[in-house]
Amino acid sequence: MATNPNRTGHTGFTLIELLVVIAIIAILAAFLMPALSKARMRAQAISCLNNTGQLQLACQLYTDDHENYFPYNLVMTPSSFRTNLNWVNNVMTWTVTNPQDSDNTNAATIINASLGTYAGGSLGVYRCPADHALSAAQSAAGWSHRLRSYSLNAMLGNAGSASATGVNLNNPNYRQFFKNTQIPRPGEIFTFLDEHPDSIGDGYFLNKQAVFTPMGYGNYVSGPDEWTELPASYHNNSASFAYADGHASLHHWLKASTIVPPYPFVAKLPIQIPPKPDGEDVDFDWLMQHMSIGN
Repeated sequence: MATNPNRTGHTGFTLIELLVVIAIIAILAAFLMPALSKARMRAQAISCLNNTGQLQLACQLYTDDHENYFPYNLVMTPSSFRTNLNWVNNVMTWTVTNPQDSDNTNAATIINASLGTYAGGSLGVYRCPADHALSAAQSAAGWSHRLRSYSLNAMLGNAGSASATGVNLNNPNYRQFFKNTQIPRPGEIFTFLDEHPDSIGDGYFLNKQAVFTPMGYGNYVSGPDEWTELPASYHNNSASFAYADGHASLHHWLKASTIVPPYPFVAKLPIQIPPKPDGEDVDFDWLMQHMSIGN
């Protein structure tokens, strides 16, 4: 049989060559994965900012239709009443056994609430894309996520009986803003924020400065400042905030006491904050300064 003089023999890869190619791919992947991860995290942060901005726009449209009044912002608990007059009508929980736990997944608790129409009936703007926090029971039930990641500043809107006197009984040292026109510096007062999944509960985000109590002739004592509810820190230890003037931005947290992993049953609230000489209150003070102004 004649042979082909142009044939050079075996043309496949040797084992060594294959290993070299695999090693090169692995090295390139090692370089690319952190960059891809950072890009994904940045995209999530941008999407979260857009969500809070969209909620603020919906709130602005609502106030335009209601003589500048903010939507209702009521305290609710898993066993309390529900009303679609509120800006949202649900309470986030970690269980799947109680009748109220449908609040975690029932779209009607958002779409039919007072802000739902103004948000265009969109569910996506109510959840941060980085928020996949679920309890073991919820994961076992096949859930992929809960409905909502955002809350409304408790010092905005009608809080029902808590603000019937014109002062928020839950935070009497600070002014309650019932109308957007009452805010003197709207670029400094936040409306919506992404809240830590272990404290989010209802849509009412509240923290209280320590209250000074007179103890006789000019002597005052107070308890320590403490986190009653926590902001989230999904985005490189930052949280997304929307402000009453319409802009949204990320705020970076500095203290470990603020940056609690986004898992069930880990926050251990309330969290007491050491006094000012320790510098641990820098995050708390920033939030209080952007929550309202003193009475």
